[in-house]
Parts: sequence; structure tokens; C-alpha cells
Amino acid sequence: MRLIGNKTHGDLAEIAISEFINQYMYDFKSIHVGKDLYRAKSKEEDIKIINEITKEEFPVSLKAYGNGPLQLSTDKESKMFARLSKEKKNITDKKRIDEILNGDAFSDFQNINVLPLIYDENKKQCNILVFDYLKAKKETVKILKMSEGKGRLHPVFRFFNLKDEYICEVRYGGTDANALQRGLWTHTKNGIEYFESITNGWIDYSHNLILVKLFSHALVSSEIGHTNALEKIKNDIIRLKKQSGLYK
Repeated sequence: MRLIGNKTHGDLAEIAISEFINQYMYDFKSIHVGKDLYRAKSKEEDIKIINEITKEEFPVSLKAYGNGPLQLSTDKESKMFARLSKEKKNITDKKRIDEILNGDAFSDFQNINVLPLIYDENKKQCNILVFDYLKAKKETVKILKMSEGKGRLHPVFRFFNLKDEYICEVRYGGTDANALQRGLWTHTKNGIEYFESITNGWIDYSHNLILVKLFSHALVSSEIGHTNALEKIKNDIIRLKKQSGLYK
């Protein structure tokens, strides 16, 4: 997807993951809501997944980042930063930390379903990770305010565990900070102990130039051509399902 462009690969991934769930994950249905809720999202969600047996629904926010800093949630109103700023000193009392993380400002701390694909383009490897919010919340024993400097325009609040290992951080405050950059961040290298890999670690990938050609040709062909191509692709999906034993 990144071969097509950095500004579009995330949008393409949203419709791809949604269709993957519909085609290959029985008992689940997915709806791409990213553009249906254009700039009016009540939650951070790109797709909505529905368990067709229990009827439970939950939103998922998709991310595509390099191996390093990763934004877990935005905090446009700067509630988390403002709450931590009220503390007069670094927070090292576990009971106090639990009170803060269980408060209104951090109410979404464990309710955000983020599915990040982390990539290393030099090695042509990727990793799909899930951040363990519950573990992070449970093991945070120290929250330190890191002042401006070392390239930072704004202070950040960093969370650490008993071993002084990095967990995550709350970034940016004030009206001059980028609202889209505010919120909860982590680092896929420094905070790797708080991630679970659903690909069982790094997997190799290769560029699919044929897919790029398919997109480019589709954009300059007619609806008749789209219909014919779609039928061939549907048949190929059936072939893949039979091959994997998923076909009903």
C-alpha cells in the first residue's frame, strides 16, 4: 500500500482490513466507518467489528508506523496532559497513580482498540502489535515530567515500571501544540514488553508491483471493466478459502 503513497496507504489499509474480516473471519462482520464519520468521530475508529453471534460491537483504530514512536490515542482536549499537570511533583505513589488512571481524564485509557502495523522498510519486515493497556496500567509505578529540551518543544509525562523501564507517555499541552499530536504515545522499541505480536514477531514482505498496476489501470477503465475484474477477484478469494479450509 505504501508503494501507492504515504498519504493514501492508511486509507487503503482500512478498506482492506475491513474486507479481510468480512471474507475470512466467520461469525464477524466489519464496517468501514472512517469516511462515514468524516471529521465527526465520537471515538477513534476506522472500522467497526460486529460479532454476529453475540451482537457485540467494538471499534478499531488502525495505525501504520515505522519501528519507534507510536501514537495510541489522540487527546485533542488535552485532558490527560492537563490532569497530570495539576500534580506539583513527579508522581511516585502507586495509590495516587491508580486514582489518576482510573479518573475521568484517563477514562479511555483501556477502551481504545488500536491495531498498529509496524514496518521496517530497510529490512522489508513488518509486525502487527497490540498494546496491553491493562498491563501498562497495572505496572505503572512512576510518572515523571520530562521538561523541554533535546528537540522537545513541550514537556511530556513518561510512565515507568518497577525496573525503571519505559512504558508509555502523555505528550503535549497548551494551545500552541498540534492537537493531532497530543495524547498517549509509546515506543515500539523501548516499550516492547507491553506489546503482544499477533504475527508472532517480525515477518518478511515483498513489494507487489502488480497490485499497483491493478489500482492504476482500474482508475482509468470503465465500470464494465471493474465488474469483470471483480468477478475474477471473487473467484480467486474462493480459491484461497478452499485452499485454507475456510470455504463453506
